[in-house]
Amino acid sequence: MGSTLQQRLAVLNSAQHKQAIVGIKHGIERETLRVKADGKLALTPHAKQLGAALTHPWITTDFSESLLEFITPASDKIDTTLAQLADIHRFAINNIDEEQFGAGSMPCFIKEQTQIPFAQYGSSNVGQMKTLYRKGLHNRYGSMMQAISGVHFNFSFPKVFWQHYQQQLEQSGELQNFISSQYLSLIRNYKRYVWLIVYLFGASPAMCKSFLEGRSSRYNFAELGKGTVYLPYATSLRMSDLGYTNSAQSSLNITYNNLEEYIAGLHSAISMPSEEYRNIGVKVDGEYQQLNANVLQIENEFYSTIRPKRTTESGERPTCALAKRGVEYIEVRALDVNPFSPIGISAEQMYFLDVFLLYCLLQDSPELSAAEQAITEQNLKKVVTDGRRNNLEIMQNGQPRLMLDWAEELFADMMPVAHYLDSAHNVNDYSAALKQFYLCLLDPAHTLSGQVLNQLLAKQQDNGHFMLQLSAQYKQQLSQESYQFYSEQQFIEAATQSLAQQYQIEQQDDVSFEQYISQYFAEVPECDNKKSATE
Repeated sequence: MGSTLQQRLAVLNSAQHKQAIVGIKHGIERETLRVKADGKLALTPHAKQLGAALTHPWITTDFSESLLEFITPASDKIDTTLAQLADIHRFAINNIDEEQFGAGSMPCFIKEQTQIPFAQYGSSNVGQMKTLYRKGLHNRYGSMMQAISGVHFNFSFPKVFWQHYQQQLEQSGELQNFISSQYLSLIRNYKRYVWLIVYLFGASPAMCKSFLEGRSSRYNFAELGKGTVYLPYATSLRMSDLGYTNSAQSSLNITYNNLEEYIAGLHSAISMPSEEYRNIGVKVDGEYQQLNANVLQIENEFYSTIRPKRTTESGERPTCALAKRGVEYIEVRALDVNPFSPIGISAEQMYFLDVFLLYCLLQDSPELSAAEQAITEQNLKKVVTDGRRNNLEIMQNGQPRLMLDWAEELFADMMPVAHYLDSAHNVNDYSAALKQFYLCLLDPAHTLSGQVLNQLLAKQQDNGHFMLQLSAQYKQQLSQESYQFYSEQQFIEAATQSLAQQYQIEQQDDVSFEQYISQYFAEVPECDNKKSATE
């Protein structure tokens, strides 16, 4: 364990500071495809009983009408977050008739991508913009990639912790500027170590062969069952070049050394014309094809394994919100759907992520150049396709190193962090989670991807059939269990209210869609280190 980490932990563990860490907030965003009992994509519209996808606080859609997204509010208790997420699943599954939730990240059989319907958000300008953005994604990358599901883990430290930590580091200045700087420091280390998350929690080593239809692949897939392809040592095909990444973005110089640098890089990509996308056209024969012809239509198109975030106001661009009010929380985006959980993520994963992210903050975090960042991406790609291979090497400080040796070192360094969190919360959940996932280093079969592939190979079973069995099992389980946090009536009221809110937004539009788009992109983010804290 490095001396910096040791010293910082020693201070945080003191009676004066220990309780400051209590109150870490989490939120989960879980995506899942609606599928029919035969595994095919459900093409029905978003159920009205679920409310309006535009305005519902907990139930919305992602790329497609068929791709549900469940969102929990920020909570400082992991059990509460999981109970909320389970209740959202429970209400939704009871209001989509015979349909089921896809249990994994990769879609089951989809005959062709033209089947995948864009999400619809009503006739308001903001609703039309959300649908048009998705049409642009289809025209740029195809819809198949957008049918992949993931889990996003939103995370923030309590304000009192930041106050103690700023005092500990003997840094002056506005608290919010310190917070933003430290979140960026955390993100740089996360980029260095994210391969570990994908090794442990990647859960998509196999997929339906239909996903490859009409697409070239450089991977030498093995075949299984009637229509499954897989890579023997893969952890997350979702995170591969085939999945939810965009190789065209690899040339973007978006770095994380400070907030201004990050915002400038992202804004440049949103403002930079693309010859390739110009050929698609923005408005063709009077019909919009995409929001614009720039490298990124909007910030969300940048596919990153982590994002610094700030809650936006209505009509506000994410980069402008960050520039004005600083980083509020981070969004971890490297998680596959856990197919062994009916809600896509487990408590143990959340405890582990708390330890991992706190470790990323407390550890030394030098600046990360674009070249060094490229190496972190190469490490990630290796673990994505070959993470469970014996003697796999990745790069550390310019030298090849056995991935498992490095992982052993990280676990050893994280254990004191876990003990600190246990002590502050008077539990042993954090160290227990670390010990549980340490087994994945001793035997790759314990990883989520190892468990999935071993199941498929043992039974010579198609990935789609296995996931469908789990989907049916979880539908029954969720339907039979009682609500834990919310009530059914609360969901009914939220759905009714969301429909009314969407109608109100549609009635309040007072400019044309063209004017709305123009106004949305008119504001340019301006960073100012002297802005006062807004917490």
